[in-house]
Amino acid sequence: MQKVTVEEIQQDPLKYLNQVEAGKSFIIMQEDKAIAELKPIQNHHKQQRPFGLCAGEFSVPDDFDAPLPEEILSAFEGG
Repeated sequence: MQKVTVEEIQQDPLKYLNQVEAGKSFIIMQEDKAIAELKPIQNHHKQQRPFGLCAGEFSVPDDFDAPLPEEILSAFEGG
């Protein structure tokens, strides 16, 4: 990683920003001390899954929202 001084960046900020945009990173120095790191932002955009991705792989039964049998209900309710 290349080191640059605050003064160098102040002289031509676009030069360094263009290099960062191209993927380069810099350590910014002030009085021989590292004070910051200038680097590209990692883009973590995930593509949305397409609608109907699992179409045809399963089907929802007609009684999907029917009440549960009494023995299952009592098991959930602790009865």
